[in-house]
Amino acid sequence: MSGNTTLSSPARTVADALSGTGEHLVSSRELSEIIGATPQDWQRFAKNWDDLEPDTFMADGGSYRYRRYGQYEYSPSTEELTLLPHEPYRQEKFFNHLNGGVDRVYEPLTDTFIQDPLLRSLLTSLGRIFTAVDDTRRWLIKLHPVRIVADDKTGHPAPEGRHRDGVTFVGSLLIDRLNITGGESTTYDEKQNLLRTVTLSEPGDLLLGDDQRTYHQVTPIEAVDRARVGHRDVLVLNYSALPGRLS
Repeated sequence: MSGNTTLSSPARTVADALSGTGEHLVSSRELSEIIGATPQDWQRFAKNWDDLEPDTFMADGGSYRYRRYGQYEYSPSTEELTLLPHEPYRQEKFFNHLNGGVDRVYEPLTDTFIQDPLLRSLLTSLGRIFTAVDDTRRWLIKLHPVRIVADDKTGHPAPEGRHRDGVTFVGSLLIDRLNITGGESTTYDEKQNLLRTVTLSEPGDLLLGDDQRTYHQVTPIEAVDRARVGHRDVLVLNYSALPGRLS
Protein backbone atom coordinates (compact mmCIF):
# COMPACT_ATOMS: atom_id res chain seq x y z
CA MET A 1 0.00 0.00 0.00
CA SER A 2 1.14 3.52 -0.74
CA GLY A 3 2.19 5.69 2.15
CA ASN A 4 1.72 8.88 0.14
CA THR A 5 -2.04 9.23 0.49
CA THR A 6 -3.41 10.83 3.66
CA LEU A 7 -6.68 9.22 4.73
CA SER A 8 -9.02 9.62 7.66
CA SER A 9 -9.17 6.68 10.06
CA PRO A 10 -12.38 5.17 8.61
CA ALA A 11 -11.08 5.61 5.05
CA ARG A 12 -7.79 3.95 6.02
CA THR A 13 -9.76 0.98 7.37
CA VAL A 14 -11.40 0.57 3.96
CA ALA A 15 -8.06 0.81 2.14
CA ASP A 16 -6.46 -1.74 4.47
CA ALA A 17 -9.32 -4.20 3.92
CA LEU A 18 -9.12 -3.87 0.13
CA SER A 19 -5.37 -4.43 0.28
CA GLY A 20 -5.99 -7.57 2.32
CA THR A 21 -9.00 -9.59 1.21
CA GLY A 22 -9.73 -7.57 -1.93
CA GLU A 23 -13.27 -6.60 -0.90
CA HIS A 24 -14.98 -4.64 1.87
CA LEU A 25 -18.44 -3.69 3.04
CA VAL A 26 -18.69 -0.04 4.05
CA SER A 27 -21.78 0.63 6.16
CA SER A 28 -23.94 3.66 5.50
CA ARG A 29 -22.78 5.17 8.79
CA GLU A 30 -19.11 4.69 7.91
CA LEU A 31 -19.49 6.00 4.36
CA SER A 32 -21.47 9.02 5.55
CA GLU A 33 -18.62 9.84 7.93
CA ILE A 34 -16.01 9.47 5.18
CA ILE A 35 -17.82 11.70 2.67
CA GLY A 36 -19.54 14.02 5.13
CA ALA A 37 -23.11 13.12 4.12
CA THR A 38 -26.29 13.58 6.17
CA PRO A 39 -29.57 11.63 5.89
CA GLN A 40 -30.99 14.65 4.06
CA ASP A 41 -28.13 14.46 1.54
CA TRP A 42 -28.96 10.81 0.79
CA GLN A 43 -32.67 11.60 0.41
CA ARG A 44 -31.94 14.44 -2.02
CA PHE A 45 -29.48 12.35 -4.05
CA ALA A 46 -31.95 9.44 -4.26
CA LYS A 47 -34.46 11.56 -6.20
CA ASN A 48 -32.20 11.22 -9.26
CA TRP A 49 -33.25 7.58 -9.59
CA ASP A 50 -36.77 8.72 -10.49
CA ASP A 51 -35.30 10.21 -13.67
CA LEU A 52 -33.68 7.18 -15.30
CA GLU A 53 -34.47 5.79 -18.76
CA PRO A 54 -35.28 2.21 -19.84
CA ASP A 55 -32.29 0.04 -20.70
CA THR A 56 -32.97 -1.12 -24.26
CA PHE A 57 -29.83 -3.24 -24.53
CA MET A 58 -30.92 -6.25 -22.48
CA ALA A 59 -30.09 -9.35 -24.51
CA ASP A 60 -32.46 -11.41 -22.34
CA GLY A 61 -35.34 -9.21 -23.51
CA GLY A 62 -35.93 -7.94 -19.99
CA SER A 63 -37.64 -4.61 -19.33
CA TYR A 64 -36.73 -4.47 -15.65
CA ARG A 65 -33.71 -2.13 -15.81
CA TYR A 66 -33.52 1.68 -15.97
CA ARG A 67 -30.28 3.60 -16.08
CA ARG A 68 -28.09 6.48 -17.21
CA TYR A 69 -24.35 6.59 -17.77
CA GLY A 70 -21.42 8.98 -17.47
CA GLN A 71 -17.63 9.16 -17.15
CA TYR A 72 -15.17 11.21 -15.13
CA GLU A 73 -11.42 11.46 -14.88
CA TYR A 74 -9.89 11.93 -11.43
CA SER A 75 -6.37 13.08 -10.60
CA PRO A 76 -5.34 12.11 -7.04
CA SER A 77 -2.46 14.60 -6.91
CA THR A 78 -4.62 17.64 -7.71
CA GLU A 79 -8.05 16.37 -6.58
CA GLU A 80 -9.30 17.44 -10.02
CA LEU A 81 -12.51 15.69 -11.05
CA THR A 82 -13.42 16.18 -14.71
CA LEU A 83 -16.67 15.18 -16.41
CA LEU A 84 -15.77 13.58 -19.76
CA PRO A 85 -17.73 13.85 -23.02
CA HIS A 86 -20.62 11.43 -23.24
CA GLU A 87 -20.01 8.26 -25.22
CA PRO A 88 -21.39 4.72 -25.52
CA TYR A 89 -20.67 2.16 -22.83
CA ARG A 90 -18.98 -1.06 -23.89
CA GLN A 91 -17.93 -4.29 -22.24
CA GLU A 92 -16.48 -7.18 -24.16
CA LYS A 93 -18.09 -10.61 -24.16
CA PHE A 94 -15.22 -11.92 -22.02
CA PHE A 95 -16.54 -9.90 -19.08
CA ASN A 96 -20.25 -9.79 -19.90
CA HIS A 97 -21.44 -12.77 -21.91
CA LEU A 98 -25.03 -11.50 -21.91
CA ASN A 99 -24.82 -7.83 -22.91
CA GLY A 100 -21.18 -7.45 -23.93
CA GLY A 101 -19.67 -7.01 -27.37
CA VAL A 102 -21.80 -4.04 -28.45
CA ASP A 103 -21.76 -0.28 -27.94
CA ARG A 104 -24.61 0.50 -25.57
CA VAL A 105 -25.90 4.07 -25.92
CA TYR A 106 -27.50 5.33 -22.72
CA GLU A 107 -28.86 8.72 -21.79
CA PRO A 108 -26.25 10.92 -20.05
CA LEU A 109 -26.25 11.88 -16.39
CA THR A 110 -28.55 14.81 -15.64
CA ASP A 111 -27.28 18.21 -14.53
CA THR A 112 -28.99 17.70 -11.18
CA PHE A 113 -27.09 14.45 -10.67
CA ILE A 114 -23.76 15.90 -11.79
CA GLN A 115 -24.07 19.00 -9.62
CA ASP A 116 -25.01 17.22 -6.38
CA PRO A 117 -22.25 17.84 -3.81
CA LEU A 118 -22.64 14.31 -2.45
CA LEU A 119 -21.47 12.93 -5.79
CA ARG A 120 -18.22 14.90 -5.86
CA SER A 121 -17.41 14.00 -2.27
CA LEU A 122 -18.13 10.32 -2.98
CA LEU A 123 -16.01 10.14 -6.14
CA THR A 124 -13.00 11.97 -4.71
CA SER A 125 -13.11 10.07 -1.40
CA LEU A 126 -13.15 6.71 -3.19
CA GLY A 127 -10.41 7.95 -5.52
CA ARG A 128 -8.18 8.68 -2.53
CA ILE A 129 -8.91 5.26 -1.01
CA PHE A 130 -8.17 3.40 -4.24
CA THR A 131 -4.98 5.41 -4.76
CA ALA A 132 -3.82 4.32 -1.29
CA VAL A 133 -4.24 0.71 -2.42
CA ASP A 134 -2.97 0.93 -6.01
CA ASP A 135 -0.79 3.98 -6.74
CA THR A 136 -2.25 5.57 -9.84
CA ARG A 137 -1.80 9.03 -11.34
CA ARG A 138 -5.17 9.06 -13.12
CA TRP A 139 -8.45 7.23 -12.68
CA LEU A 140 -11.21 6.74 -15.25
CA ILE A 141 -14.53 6.56 -13.39
CA LYS A 142 -17.59 5.06 -15.06
CA LEU A 143 -20.90 5.73 -13.30
CA HIS A 144 -24.06 3.68 -13.69
CA PRO A 145 -27.12 4.86 -11.75
CA VAL A 146 -29.40 1.82 -12.08
CA ARG A 147 -32.95 0.97 -11.00
CA ILE A 148 -34.09 -2.67 -11.14
CA VAL A 149 -37.86 -3.09 -10.90
CA ALA A 150 -40.02 -6.03 -9.88
CA ASP A 151 -43.79 -6.45 -9.91
CA ASP A 152 -45.48 -9.60 -11.18
CA LYS A 153 -42.14 -10.28 -12.88
CA THR A 154 -38.71 -10.85 -11.34
CA GLY A 155 -35.98 -8.22 -11.64
CA HIS A 156 -32.34 -9.16 -12.23
CA PRO A 157 -29.64 -6.84 -10.85
CA ALA A 158 -26.89 -8.96 -12.41
CA PRO A 159 -28.41 -11.13 -15.16
CA GLU A 160 -24.92 -12.08 -16.38
CA GLY A 161 -24.33 -14.04 -13.15
CA ARG A 162 -21.01 -14.22 -11.32
CA HIS A 163 -18.60 -11.88 -13.08
CA ARG A 164 -15.93 -9.23 -13.14
CA ASP A 165 -16.45 -5.82 -14.73
CA GLY A 166 -13.02 -5.63 -16.39
CA VAL A 167 -11.83 -2.61 -14.38
CA THR A 168 -9.54 -2.01 -11.39
CA PHE A 169 -12.05 -1.43 -8.57
CA VAL A 170 -15.82 -1.85 -8.44
CA GLY A 171 -18.43 -0.51 -6.06
CA SER A 172 -22.14 -1.07 -5.56
CA LEU A 173 -23.76 1.73 -3.57
CA LEU A 174 -27.30 1.18 -2.35
CA ILE A 175 -29.58 4.17 -2.83
CA ASP A 176 -33.00 2.66 -2.05
CA ARG A 177 -34.93 -0.60 -1.63
CA LEU A 178 -38.72 -0.55 -1.88
CA ASN A 179 -41.21 -3.43 -1.67
CA ILE A 180 -38.72 -6.16 -2.56
CA THR A 181 -37.04 -9.28 -1.30
CA GLY A 182 -33.76 -10.66 -2.67
CA GLY A 183 -30.94 -8.61 -4.11
CA GLU A 184 -28.32 -10.49 -2.08
CA SER A 185 -24.74 -9.57 -3.01
CA THR A 186 -21.94 -12.13 -2.94
CA THR A 187 -18.20 -11.81 -3.48
CA TYR A 188 -15.67 -14.52 -4.35
CA ASP A 189 -11.90 -14.73 -4.57
CA GLU A 190 -9.93 -15.72 -7.66
CA LYS A 191 -10.40 -19.42 -6.83
CA GLN A 192 -14.18 -18.91 -6.49
CA ASN A 193 -14.09 -19.27 -2.71
CA LEU A 194 -16.93 -17.40 -1.00
CA LEU A 195 -15.80 -14.18 0.68
CA ARG A 196 -19.04 -12.47 1.70
CA THR A 197 -22.80 -12.62 1.33
CA VAL A 198 -24.76 -9.52 2.30
CA THR A 199 -28.00 -7.75 1.45
CA LEU A 200 -27.37 -4.02 1.10
CA SER A 201 -30.25 -2.51 3.04
CA GLU A 202 -29.52 1.07 4.14
CA PRO A 203 -29.06 4.03 1.77
CA GLY A 204 -25.29 4.50 1.67
CA ASP A 205 -24.32 0.85 2.19
CA LEU A 206 -21.41 0.27 -0.18
CA LEU A 207 -19.81 -3.01 -1.27
CA LEU A 208 -16.34 -2.54 -2.78
CA GLY A 209 -14.16 -5.00 -4.64
CA ASP A 210 -10.75 -5.25 -6.25
CA ASP A 211 -11.92 -6.33 -9.69
CA GLN A 212 -8.54 -7.85 -10.49
CA ARG A 213 -8.80 -10.24 -7.54
CA THR A 214 -12.49 -10.88 -6.90
CA TYR A 215 -15.78 -11.77 -8.57
CA HIS A 216 -19.28 -10.61 -7.62
CA GLN A 217 -22.91 -11.39 -8.27
CA VAL A 218 -26.38 -10.31 -7.09
CA THR A 219 -29.47 -12.49 -6.75
CA PRO A 220 -32.79 -11.58 -8.42
CA ILE A 221 -35.41 -9.42 -6.68
CA GLU A 222 -39.14 -10.03 -6.30
CA ALA A 223 -41.90 -7.69 -5.19
CA VAL A 224 -43.31 -8.36 -1.72
CA ASP A 225 -46.67 -6.99 -2.84
CA ARG A 226 -46.95 -7.89 -6.52
CA ALA A 227 -49.75 -5.40 -7.01
CA ARG A 228 -47.17 -2.62 -6.49
CA VAL A 229 -43.91 -2.05 -8.33
CA GLY A 230 -40.85 -2.58 -6.17
CA HIS A 231 -37.34 -1.42 -6.95
CA ARG A 232 -33.68 -1.67 -6.03
CA ASP A 233 -31.72 1.52 -6.74
CA VAL A 234 -27.93 1.41 -6.84
CA LEU A 235 -25.03 3.45 -8.13
CA VAL A 236 -22.49 1.14 -9.76
CA LEU A 237 -19.00 2.66 -9.72
CA ASN A 238 -16.13 1.44 -11.91
CA TYR A 239 -12.62 2.84 -11.36
CA SER A 240 -9.96 1.98 -13.97
CA ALA A 241 -6.30 2.89 -13.66
CA LEU A 242 -5.25 4.99 -16.66
CA PRO A 243 -1.73 5.12 -18.18
CA GLY A 244 0.75 7.02 -16.04
CA ARG A 245 0.61 4.78 -12.98
CA LEU A 246 3.35 5.26 -10.40
CA SER A 247 6.10 2.67 -10.21
